Amino acid sequence: MEWDDDILRALCFTAVFAAMAIAELAAPRRRLTVNKPRRWLSNLGLVAINTLLVRLASPVSVIGVALYAESRGWGLLNYLDVSRWSAVVVAVIVLDFVIYLQHVLFHALPFLWRLHRVHHADLDVDVTTGVRFHPLEMAISFGIKLSAVVLLGAPALAVLIFEIALNATSLFNHANLKLPTSFEFMLRLLLVTPDMHRIHHSADARETNTNFGFNLPWWDYLLGTYRSDPARNHEDMPLGLQEIRDEQRAERLASLLAMPFLDTDKSKSSNL
Repeated sequence: MEWDDDILRALCFTAVFAAMAIAELAAPRRRLTVNKPRRWLSNLGLVAINTLLVRLASPVSVIGVALYAESRGWGLLNYLDVSRWSAVVVAVIVLDFVIYLQHVLFHALPFLWRLHRVHHADLDVDVTTGVRFHPLEMAISFGIKLSAVVLLGAPALAVLIFEIALNATSLFNHANLKLPTSFEFMLRLLLVTPDMHRIHHSADARETNTNFGFNLPWWDYLLGTYRSDPARNHEDMPLGLQEIRDEQRAERLASLLAMPFLDTDKSKSSNL
């Protein structure tokens, strides 16, 4: 069961990644400014390291924990009289809200921001930015998801749907992809779009601290963190961090791994 889940998630990830990479070539939103092969090697290098560490460090998966909690009747949804499908829908939505809150927290707390700025230091934003996270951030996020799944009593099916959706939408909303304007504004009523999320990667801290959603955009609308457009147009808006403009520091794998532990006096500049 668990191995089948891993295969399904890997297939979905590969399919969406390939689709977004091709779409970026066909309809790019911005001209890339730095060396693409180096960026991709570094960003995908983080994926390889994170995948290996999860395999080595964690004896269980989030879905495995959900199955165990479900068998023991743990969590809020297991105490409520709701149908299975209602529980699945509620769990997917609540888990998405947890990720929104986690994202805000990683901006608000200086020691978490030091980890998360690895994601934000990318001088270009494309499909590979959607998987560019420091291993320590991934470990903390994994712990938060495990806790949320157990406390909520999320059905294993809901966790599987959520994990696939989170990975797919992260690849989609980081893609350097131009969508028709009218379609894009309609789509962002239901889903975080590339234009909506790209504002979050602006080098202007006032814009960085908006549009925290990864999957559903509703939390930004409801909690006042939504911004519809950048101060400058999408083509000319500087991306990345003001304090890290050097390509060697921003795009080399060794620099990304060391980044949380360097220049800590500057690591607070984008906090809420």
